[in-house]
Amino acid sequence: QVQLVESGGGLVQAGDSLRLTCAASGRTFSPYAMGWFRRAPGKEREFVAAITWNGGRTSYADSVKGLFTISRDKARNTMLLQMNSLKPEDTAVYYCAATTRLWTRTEEDYDYWGQGTQVTVSS
Repeated sequence: QVQLVESGGGLVQAGDSLRLTCAASGRTFSPYAMGWFRRAPGKEREFVAAITWNGGRTSYADSVKGLFTISRDKARNTMLLQMNSLKPEDTAVYYCAATTRLWTRTEEDYDYWGQGTQVTVSS
């Protein structure tokens, strides 16, 4: 079984930065892809960013491109999401996810999910 635990969320002001961490335990994740998704109040969960097992390929939602950076540390079984210049519309519960596929951005393709961490950005 795989366990994913997110941390690093909180309440910040517009323009601030946050770094989310996803700690993985259980079976090895190599060579599987991982990703971040988020659910804003009253909206469907949406894709934020994804990364391959070796970090060689990344992809971002248009809304966060150039502002957020996804990375992973295979040795520590962790994945990070550096979020800069946060906006009130970034307020959401952020979820870490892992897939048995080599690469995907599709939510339905992800097999394992964390419980989520709340990010609130005030204006």
